[in-house]
Amino acid sequence: MFVQSARFKDAHQKTLGKKGDLAVHGQELMAQTRRLCLMNLAVHGLDGDIGQTYGSTFTNDQHKTLRADYILANPPFNIKDWDGDKLKEDPRWVYGIPPEGNANFAWLQHMLARLSSRGRAGIVLANGSMSSQQSGEGDIRKTMVEADVVECMVALPPQLFSNTQIPACLWFLAANKRAGASGSVDRRNQMLFIDARKTVSGRISRTQVEFTDEDLQSIALTYHRWRGSEFSDGNAYEDVPGFCRSVTLDEVGQHAHVLTPGRYVGAETVDDDDTAFGEKMDRLTALLSEQMAKGAELDVLIREKLGALGYAV
Repeated sequence: MFVQSARFKDAHQKTLGKKGDLAVHGQELMAQTRRLCLMNLAVHGLDGDIGQTYGSTFTNDQHKTLRADYILANPPFNIKDWDGDKLKEDPRWVYGIPPEGNANFAWLQHMLARLSSRGRAGIVLANGSMSSQQSGEGDIRKTMVEADVVECMVALPPQLFSNTQIPACLWFLAANKRAGASGSVDRRNQMLFIDARKTVSGRISRTQVEFTDEDLQSIALTYHRWRGSEFSDGNAYEDVPGFCRSVTLDEVGQHAHVLTPGRYVGAETVDDDDTAFGEKMDRLTALLSEQMAKGAELDVLIREKLGALGYAV
C-alpha cells in the first residue's frame, strides 16, 4: 500500500504536489512482516515511520498524535482476540464501544481517530460489517452514519482475495464532505453506494477473479464525478441502476442504517425487446420439452431394469 500510494502520488504530482513529499506512517503486529515492510520501503527509496517496534495497533498505538490526510487499511476480518476487554474507556471509541468478540468497528473508529480535518480513509472489511446488528454493532454504524463520516460504500465481488473466500466490501470515511474538502460538490448528509460485484472482468484462476484497469477506472471515476474531484473527467455524476446511487442519510435511516449497496442501487436496467424475449421463450420451451421426453424415456428404462431384478414397479 505504501509503494502503490507513492506511485499514484508521483503519477499525479501536478495536482497532488511536488514529487517525493509523501510521508508514510504505519504499524505492524508481526515482527517478520514489519521487517519485510522496512525492506520494501528501502528498495523503493521511501522513508516511512512504522513505529519503534512491532505491536498491536489497539493496545500499543505508536501514532497517537498522527492526523493523516489519507489512510489505507486492510485489517484482518472479524478478529475476536483483539483485547477489547482492556479498552472499554479508550478515547477512540467516539461512536460506541466495539464488541469484545469482533474488532471490525474498532478498526473503523481507530482510522477515524487518526484522520486530519480534511482526511479520508479507505478500509477493506468483511461484508458483515455493513449489516450486523449483534453486540451493539448496528448502533455504532448508525451513530457513524448520523455523524456523516461515512462517504461511500462499495460491494466487492466474491473470489477477489487469494487468502479468504469471505465476501468483502470497501468503507470510505471522510472527516469533511463539504465542497472544497476533497471535491467541488457539497455531499454533506449524502452517501454514495457502488455495487461492483458484477463489474469485475478479469480472472486469475478458476477460484480467483481480479479487477482490470478498466474496471477500476469505472469505479473510481464514479466516485470522482460524485465528489467533483480533480480526478473527475468533467462529466456530471448520474445514478446507474444496478451499479451506483447517491442516497440521503434520511433514506439510509429508513433502511435501519444497513449499508449494503445492493439495497440502494436497485436492479440493472434491461432494454425491452419483445422479439428477443419471444425467441428466448420458444428456445427454452423446446429445451424443456426435449428434457421432459428424455426424462420419460429414462423412467421407462429404470422401470424395466427394476422389473428384471424382481422389484415390483
